[in-house]
Amino acid sequence: MDKQTQIEIEAAAFRRLRQHLIEDRPDAQNIDMMNLAGFCRNCLSRWYQEAANDHGVEMGKDEAREVFYGMPMAEWKARYQTEATEDQKAAFDVAFKENVSDKGA
Repeated sequence: MDKQTQIEIEAAAFRRLRQHLIEDRPDAQNIDMMNLAGFCRNCLSRWYQEAANDHGVEMGKDEAREVFYGMPMAEWKARYQTEATEDQKAAFDVAFKENVSDKGA
């Protein structure tokens, strides 16, 4: 496979993942994703921001989240985010430290 084809396939897979998380399964809570998998939609938007910045495109956290979510973060939260339980919050503290804090986020 040539490099351009690989890039196009990877980009298509990313777009399909985004579609799944944003359109197909907005009910899957970020906190549950973080607790189970060590990443969530916010992580994906941060990785998008970092890639943009690495390519010389100025992009802040809020802008990257809006691009990824397809709407402002406040709107996403109002539509889809539920209140986290104390157990979810405790598990998140551990997951965040293991998966985000130590990686310079």
